[in-house]
Amino acid sequence: MAWDEWEQLKAQVAERHATHTQINGLQAEGGYAKSAGAGGGTGTLKHKGGPWTKAAGTADGLQTSTTTAKVDLRRAHDGTVGGLAGLSSLGALKSVLTSWDERLGRVRAECGSLEPKLRQVAVEFAEVDAGVGDSAKAVTVPGTRRGE
Repeated sequence: MAWDEWEQLKAQVAERHATHTQINGLQAEGGYAKSAGAGGGTGTLKHKGGPWTKAAGTADGLQTSTTTAKVDLRRAHDGTVGGLAGLSSLGALKSVLTSWDERLGRVRAECGSLEPKLRQVAVEFAEVDAGVGDSAKAVTVPGTRRGE
C-alpha cells in the first residue's frame, strides 16, 4: 500500500469517528454545533472580571456595614441599662445584644475573608482565559481558515 493511500484511509476513519464537542446542549442541524453561530453564540470565549470584582466590593461593603450596625446596636442598648434596672426584660435585652453582636461579628469576619478571595478569582480567571485563548489560536482545524 502506498503512503498516500494510507494517509487517505486514516483521514476517512478519522472523519467517521470524529467527536464533536457540544456546549450547553446546543446543537445545529446534523447533531452538533457546526459553526460558531449555530447555537446563537459568537464563537469567541470571553470573560470579564466584573462579576467577581463586584461580588468582592459587596463583601467589602457588608464588612463595613456590619461594623456600623454593631456600633449602632451597642449605642442603642447603652441607655437601657440605667432605665431598665430591676426589670426582667433587661436580661433578655442583654442576651439579644450579645447574640446579635456575635452574629454580626461572624458575618463581618466571613465577608473579610471572602473579599480578597473574590478579587483573586477575577485576576486568575482573566489570566486563565488569556492562556486558553492563546492555546486555542494554535489549534488548526482542517477545512477552516486556520487549518486550510
